[in-house]
Amino acid sequence: GDSYGVLPRPCRALVLLNPQSGAGRALEDFQAVVQPMLAEAEVAASIFITERPHHAHEKVRDEDLSQWDTLVVMSGDGLMYEVVNGLMERPDWDEAMKKPLCILPGGSGNALAASINYYAGNDHVAKKKLLTNCTFILCKGLHTQMDLVSLSTASGKRLFSFLGFGWGFISDVDIDSEKYRWLGNARFTLGTLQCLAKLRVYQGRLSYLPLVPTAPGTPGDPPEPVTNGHVPLPAGTGAPGSLPPDSLLVPLGQPVPAHWTVVPEEEFVTVYAIYQSHLGTNLLMAPAARLHDGCIHLFYLKAGISRAALLRIFLAMARGTHLDLNCPHLCYVPVRAFRLEPRTAAGIMTVDGEALPSEPVQG
Repeated sequence: GDSYGVLPRPCRALVLLNPQSGAGRALEDFQAVVQPMLAEAEVAASIFITERPHHAHEKVRDEDLSQWDTLVVMSGDGLMYEVVNGLMERPDWDEAMKKPLCILPGGSGNALAASINYYAGNDHVAKKKLLTNCTFILCKGLHTQMDLVSLSTASGKRLFSFLGFGWGFISDVDIDSEKYRWLGNARFTLGTLQCLAKLRVYQGRLSYLPLVPTAPGTPGDPPEPVTNGHVPLPAGTGAPGSLPPDSLLVPLGQPVPAHWTVVPEEEFVTVYAIYQSHLGTNLLMAPAARLHDGCIHLFYLKAGISRAALLRIFLAMARGTHLDLNCPHLCYVPVRAFRLEPRTAAGIMTVDGEALPSEPVQG
């Protein structure tokens, strides 16, 4: 039932490539695997090699995009995050965001690439096979909508995220394992074992707007319909070129609206709001997720879970069967919006795998 667009033939692609991503083989893999396939499919690729953090962000923010039919990211999820936020900083962001984006896995986590491979109905694969599958998707040229989540922080930042927002254990693993990048995806296994050894508890308040209202006709039910995963914006909001309003959120300084749910527990091992199926190549965290389901899949682990139970959850996540364990500490709820207010500034927050300072945030 999805509607697709198709790239023109011949097709002009701007490839943004980070040669340092993952185990540092992205350029080599692009030349060996991707280029021959693109040549056969009449995709003319111009390669832009990033030389520093935020380089891709600046490139797409300032680029004349009319010369490209698609923007291709050959890297990990961090470079796609830069590209999305660079596009959203343009005065013509609403037009720029219609430019089809493509991910080719060249990093360690490759969550978006694994998710798209899963949505396409392909078998679970990794490394070169995943790269081949994603390049084949680009060659076929079908593109469709993808949800973005708008995040606001207490310090006044507005960020746009395509993958997930995390706090606690999962974010610690992500950031602490950076030093093992050369291991590729195995860095996350090593990071998980290290973080399990020093299992920490985080204090804070978690609130959310459930996707399905608790009772029909509850006061404060969102009036706007979700059409094909899109929430239409309220009429007459903002000047032309201004960013879309966060219509479901009240300012961070105010209490959440009465029709939100406030989680009674305030001690957590991790909180993760994910909007794609995969958290990493081998972590199928939200099997029900789709590219534009208008839904944030919110997971949280309450304090008190044993190390053995936590390890079982992560092992089961490889097959997407972690919810079948019925672990009383693991909670999952589909939501439209959420707010997290940490009690202290300790701990790491991540958005699409990039570190953020720990502070109140909502999306």
